[in-house]
Amino acid sequence: MKASARNQFFGKVSEVSIGTVNVTVVVSLKGGEKIVAMITKESADSLGIKNDVDVVALVKAPQIIVITDFGGYRVSARNQLKGTVTRIQKGAVNSEVIIALTGGDTITATVTNDSIDNLALVLGAEATAVFKAGSVILGVALSSTLLNISSCLAM
Repeated sequence: MKASARNQFFGKVSEVSIGTVNVTVVVSLKGGEKIVAMITKESADSLGIKNDVDVVALVKAPQIIVITDFGGYRVSARNQLKGTVTRIQKGAVNSEVIIALTGGDTITATVTNDSIDNLALVLGAEATAVFKAGSVILGVALSSTLLNISSCLAM
Protein backbone atom coordinates (compact mmCIF):
# COMPACT_ATOMS: atom_id res chain seq x y z
CA MET A 1 0.00 0.00 0.00
CA LYS A 2 1.20 3.50 -0.79
CA ALA A 3 -0.25 6.48 1.02
CA SER A 4 0.58 10.16 1.35
CA ALA A 5 0.21 10.05 5.13
CA ARG A 6 3.70 10.22 6.66
CA ASN A 7 2.62 8.33 9.77
CA GLN A 8 1.77 4.70 9.09
CA PHE A 9 1.45 2.56 12.19
CA PHE A 10 1.00 -1.20 11.87
CA GLY A 11 -0.75 -2.79 14.81
CA LYS A 12 -3.54 -4.99 16.04
CA VAL A 13 -7.03 -4.01 17.17
CA SER A 14 -7.12 -4.50 20.95
CA GLU A 15 -10.46 -2.89 21.82
CA VAL A 16 -13.66 -1.95 19.99
CA SER A 17 -16.40 0.19 21.55
CA ILE A 18 -19.55 0.53 19.44
CA GLY A 19 -21.64 3.67 19.82
CA THR A 20 -24.80 4.82 18.10
CA VAL A 21 -23.01 6.30 15.07
CA ASN A 22 -19.29 5.90 15.69
CA VAL A 23 -16.95 3.15 16.76
CA THR A 24 -13.90 3.74 18.93
CA VAL A 25 -11.05 1.45 17.94
CA VAL A 26 -7.90 0.99 20.02
CA VAL A 27 -4.87 -0.16 18.03
CA SER A 28 -1.94 -1.65 19.95
CA LEU A 29 1.49 -1.05 18.44
CA LYS A 30 4.49 -3.36 18.74
CA GLY A 31 6.05 -1.31 21.55
CA GLY A 32 2.92 -1.25 23.69
CA GLU A 33 1.77 2.23 22.65
CA LYS A 34 -1.89 2.56 21.76
CA ILE A 35 -3.58 4.67 19.11
CA VAL A 36 -7.28 5.47 19.37
CA ALA A 37 -9.30 5.90 16.17
CA MET A 38 -12.88 7.11 15.85
CA ILE A 39 -14.60 5.78 12.72
CA THR A 40 -18.20 5.32 11.63
CA LYS A 41 -20.07 2.09 12.26
CA GLU A 42 -20.41 1.69 8.50
CA SER A 43 -16.61 1.90 8.07
CA ALA A 44 -16.01 -0.54 10.93
CA ASP A 45 -18.42 -3.02 9.35
CA SER A 46 -16.97 -2.71 5.85
CA LEU A 47 -13.40 -3.10 7.18
CA GLY A 48 -14.33 -6.06 9.40
CA ILE A 49 -12.97 -4.30 12.50
CA LYS A 50 -12.87 -6.58 15.54
CA ASN A 51 -10.35 -7.59 18.19
CA ASP A 52 -7.07 -9.10 16.93
CA VAL A 53 -7.48 -7.78 13.36
CA ASP A 54 -4.24 -6.39 11.88
CA VAL A 55 -4.65 -2.77 10.80
CA VAL A 56 -2.66 0.19 9.63
CA ALA A 57 -3.40 3.52 11.28
CA LEU A 58 -2.64 6.55 9.10
CA VAL A 59 -2.19 10.11 10.39
CA LYS A 60 -1.03 13.04 8.28
CA ALA A 61 1.92 14.97 9.73
CA PRO A 62 0.10 18.37 9.86
CA GLN A 63 -2.51 16.79 12.19
CA ILE A 64 0.15 16.18 14.85
CA ILE A 65 0.56 18.76 17.64
CA VAL A 66 3.91 18.69 19.44
CA ILE A 67 3.95 19.45 23.16
CA THR A 68 7.05 19.70 25.33
CA ASP A 69 5.42 20.80 28.59
CA PHE A 70 1.76 20.32 29.43
CA GLY A 71 2.13 22.89 32.22
CA GLY A 72 -0.58 21.23 34.31
CA TYR A 73 -3.09 21.27 31.44
CA ARG A 74 -4.99 18.26 30.21
CA VAL A 75 -6.09 18.02 26.59
CA SER A 76 -9.07 16.30 25.01
CA ALA A 77 -7.04 14.61 22.28
CA ARG A 78 -7.04 10.88 23.04
CA ASN A 79 -3.70 10.15 21.38
CA GLN A 80 -0.67 11.35 23.35
CA LEU A 81 2.51 9.53 22.37
CA LYS A 82 5.65 10.48 24.29
CA GLY A 83 9.11 10.12 22.80
CA THR A 84 12.41 11.72 21.89
CA VAL A 85 13.11 14.12 19.02
CA THR A 86 15.47 12.33 16.62
CA ARG A 87 15.32 14.63 13.60
CA ILE A 88 14.41 18.19 12.71
CA GLN A 89 14.33 19.09 9.02
CA LYS A 90 13.94 22.85 8.70
CA GLY A 91 12.26 24.40 5.70
CA ALA A 92 11.64 28.02 4.76
CA VAL A 93 8.51 28.32 6.94
CA ASN A 94 7.78 24.88 8.40
CA SER A 95 9.87 22.09 9.85
CA GLU A 96 9.44 18.35 9.94
CA VAL A 97 9.96 16.89 13.40
CA ILE A 98 10.47 13.17 13.94
CA ILE A 99 9.81 11.75 17.40
CA ALA A 100 11.01 8.23 18.26
CA LEU A 101 8.56 6.31 20.44
CA THR A 102 9.73 3.84 23.08
CA GLY A 103 8.57 0.82 21.09
CA GLY A 104 10.61 1.68 18.01
CA ASP A 105 7.97 3.42 15.91
CA THR A 106 8.44 7.05 14.91
CA ILE A 107 5.91 9.81 14.42
CA THR A 108 6.37 12.78 12.10
CA ALA A 109 4.88 16.21 12.71
CA THR A 110 4.92 19.32 10.54
CA VAL A 111 5.23 22.48 12.65
CA THR A 112 6.22 26.07 12.03
CA ASN A 113 9.81 27.16 12.48
CA ASP A 114 8.57 29.55 15.17
CA SER A 115 7.18 26.55 17.07
CA ILE A 116 10.59 24.84 16.90
CA ASP A 117 12.06 27.87 18.65
CA ASN A 118 9.16 28.41 21.10
CA LEU A 119 9.19 24.76 22.18
CA ALA A 120 13.01 24.67 22.31
CA LEU A 121 12.95 21.55 20.18
CA VAL A 122 16.39 20.07 19.68
CA LEU A 123 17.70 16.59 19.01
CA GLY A 124 17.29 14.46 22.11
CA ALA A 125 14.53 16.60 23.62
CA GLU A 126 11.48 14.87 25.08
CA ALA A 127 8.27 15.67 23.25
CA THR A 128 4.72 14.36 23.08
CA ALA A 129 2.88 13.92 19.78
CA VAL A 130 -0.81 14.71 20.27
CA PHE A 131 -3.66 14.10 17.82
CA LYS A 132 -7.41 13.54 17.89
CA ALA A 133 -8.97 10.10 17.36
CA GLY A 134 -10.89 11.53 14.40
CA SER A 135 -7.59 12.26 12.62
CA VAL A 136 -6.79 8.54 12.37
CA ILE A 137 -7.64 6.62 9.20
CA LEU A 138 -7.70 2.83 9.52
CA GLY A 139 -6.93 0.35 6.78
CA VAL A 140 -6.99 -3.43 6.60
CA ALA A 141 -5.41 -5.81 4.12
CA LEU A 142 -7.68 -7.32 1.53
CA SER A 143 -7.87 -11.10 1.58
CA SER A 144 -6.16 -12.94 -1.28
CA THR A 145 -9.62 -14.07 -2.47
CA LEU A 146 -10.76 -10.47 -2.82
CA LEU A 147 -7.52 -9.55 -4.56
CA ASN A 148 -7.97 -12.39 -7.06
CA ILE A 149 -11.57 -11.39 -7.77
CA SER A 150 -10.67 -7.74 -8.27
CA SER A 151 -7.81 -8.75 -10.60
CA CYS A 152 -10.22 -10.80 -12.71
CA LEU A 153 -12.76 -7.96 -12.83
CA ALA A 154 -10.07 -5.55 -14.04
CA MET A 155 -9.37 -7.68 -17.10
